[in-house]
Amino acid sequence: MSATETVRTTARRSRTRRYLVASPAHVDVTYAINAWMDPDAPFDPERAAAQWRTLVATLTSLGHRVDVLPPLPGLPDLVFAANGALVLGRRALLSRFAHPQRQPEAAHHRSWLQQHGIDVVEALAPCEGEGDLLVVGRRVLAGHGFRTSIEAHAQVAALTDREVLSLELTDPRFYHLDTAIGVVDDTTIAWFPDALTPDGRATIERLYPDAIEVDEHDALLLGCNLVGDGQHVVVPAGVDRLGHDLRARGYEVVEVDLSELLLAGGGLALAFRRGPYEDLRDAARLAVLWLAVLLLADGLTWSRYDGLRHFLLGFPAVALLAGLGGDAAVGWLQARSRS
Repeated sequence: MSATETVRTTARRSRTRRYLVASPAHVDVTYAINAWMDPDAPFDPERAAAQWRTLVATLTSLGHRVDVLPPLPGLPDLVFAANGALVLGRRALLSRFAHPQRQPEAAHHRSWLQQHGIDVVEALAPCEGEGDLLVVGRRVLAGHGFRTSIEAHAQVAALTDREVLSLELTDPRFYHLDTAIGVVDDTTIAWFPDALTPDGRATIERLYPDAIEVDEHDALLLGCNLVGDGQHVVVPAGVDRLGHDLRARGYEVVEVDLSELLLAGGGLALAFRRGPYEDLRDAARLAVLWLAVLLLADGLTWSRYDGLRHFLLGFPAVALLAGLGGDAAVGWLQARSRS
């Protein structure tokens, strides 16, 4: 949808998220595995690290929790933590990196996930985590063509029990799907159509008719590599039309300078990965809301208590909360046993 089209704005509410980032202590450009990287070009690791700290501080100021993956010498791209795994609830699909330079990162991600009680499943085919696997509501948009193999998508579907939509990337500048499509919220995406095949473009236009179309200027700033929480959308500094279109939809746009990290071929969202237990927290909120509505609707008092009726209405929510609590306890005990 172009910036000149009329869109409906709605009241936006932020959703608190948990993210995993990786320390930029060893960030550098010492090899070239994408179209952005040039080892012979000037690169300032200290400036890149400062930009990373500003990014983390921004997400924290918006109310989100940020965990930090420790650095490892010799892994300059570890800073792009989104590529390490796909995490949903207490399960993770561990990445199988396409390039040998990044393959040692997988073990580091595995260790952190297991220490935090996450069940880890290894990808059976090349797959680079949330760089190519974008969760949009109950659907996973799955990229392939440069880093992730389409053969990995079947495993994603089996692991997540969600619809997986395969999209082929064609432009080497947009080598991960999250450089071509940004998840603004559970129903809204921003995208750069030229990065996809004609079939892929037709599919996105059919499923997301109100998607925000990103022009080439903003796409080349990796504007699609954004982070949204339902109210705020953090984008690279310098985006033009994308910022205008987001504000027109009622989102609060926050710009962060990532120009140095861009020289390493990474953007804003590449530095963040969904944290564990997000989906479990959503279920817990739903259960609490369920019980609250029950109490308000019935005006529950001891004098009006109907044991069978309230048991039948309230038991599912109580059982859900008990199950989530038990699942979290098992994860905690597993993490303690590994430490």
